[in-house]
Amino acid sequence: MEVLNLSLVILNDINSNLIVILGPTASGKTQLAAHLAKALNGEIISADSRQVYKGMDIGTGKDLFEYTIDNQTIEVHLINNRKAGEKYNLAEFQQDFQKSYDEILEKSKIPILCGGSGLYIQSVLKDYWQTQIPNNEALRESLSLLGKDEIIEKAEKYKTDLIFDKSSKKRMIRGLEILEYLKENTDFIPKHKKEIPYKIFGLNPSLQNRRNNISKRLKERLKNNALIDEVKTLLNNGVLAETLIYYGLEYKYVTSYILGELNYIQMYSKLETEIHRFAKRQMTYFRSMEKKSFEIDWIPESYNLVQKLDYILKKTQNK
Repeated sequence: MEVLNLSLVILNDINSNLIVILGPTASGKTQLAAHLAKALNGEIISADSRQVYKGMDIGTGKDLFEYTIDNQTIEVHLINNRKAGEKYNLAEFQQDFQKSYDEILEKSKIPILCGGSGLYIQSVLKDYWQTQIPNNEALRESLSLLGKDEIIEKAEKYKTDLIFDKSSKKRMIRGLEILEYLKENTDFIPKHKKEIPYKIFGLNPSLQNRRNNISKRLKERLKNNALIDEVKTLLNNGVLAETLIYYGLEYKYVTSYILGELNYIQMYSKLETEIHRFAKRQMTYFRSMEKKSFEIDWIPESYNLVQKLDYILKKTQNK
C-alpha cells in the first residue's frame, strides 16, 4: 500500500464536529475511517448494532487489524462493550454515542462515526429528542390491530411538520405514539443537546464490485472453519442458539448448520444470498436518509485510499 504522508489537522481546522463514514457491508469503511483517524488525530465511534458484543469478531466484521497503522493503534469506541448474548437497543447506542463523543472532544480529537447501520447513524444526528418520549403500551396494542393504511389515516389528522416514517408498521406505530404524546403534552421540552455539526461521506461500490467483495469476504471468514469455530465457542460459552439466530446473518445460518438444520452448501448459499440482500437494504436506507435532508457526499469509487483521504480532508478543512 502507498505510504500516507498526511499532516495532522487540529480540531479548529475542521468545519464539522463529527465526520461520518457510511456504506454497505464490505465497502471498505473500516480501513478508510482508521486511516482518516490517523491523519486527523481522531478516534472512531462504531455505528454497528452487533460489533458491541465481545467474542463476535469474525461474523460482525470487526477487522481489528485495520485499526493498527504504522504501529499506531487507533482508538475505537463502542466495540466489545457488551457480553455476547445480551440485547442492545437504539436508545443504549444513543447514550453510549454521546458519552464517547464527549470524551473524544475533551481530548481535542476528531470524532469519526463509522458504520453501516443507517438507523443508528441517523438517530444521533437528528431527532434524538424523540427517544425521550415514553412508550404507550395501550396505544401500541390498539394500533397493532390496524392495517398500515388505517394508521396513516390517523396520522394525517395531526397538524405537524414532523416526518412520519412509513417504512414499516412498527415505525408507523412509534410515529403515531410520538404525535399523540406531543398532542397531550404541549409543554414538552426535550432535554437534549443541540444537533451536532456533521459531514457525511459515503462509500458505494458498484453492484458487481459489491457482490464480489461480499463473496470474497465470506470465503475468507469461512476459511479453516474460522467463523464456524467462533460460533461454536459462543455456544460453548453459554450463548443460546436462539439468541445467535436473533443476531441474524452469519450467526443465524452458521448456528443452523451447527445444529444440523442445514448442510454446508445450504448454509453457504443462504448466507451469501442474505448478505447481498442486507447490503441492498443498507443502500436503500441511505437513500431514504437523503430524502430526509441528510446530505451524503459519495466518494468516487475509482479513488484509491490516498485519494479518498485527500477528498475528505479537502471537504472538511476550513483552510
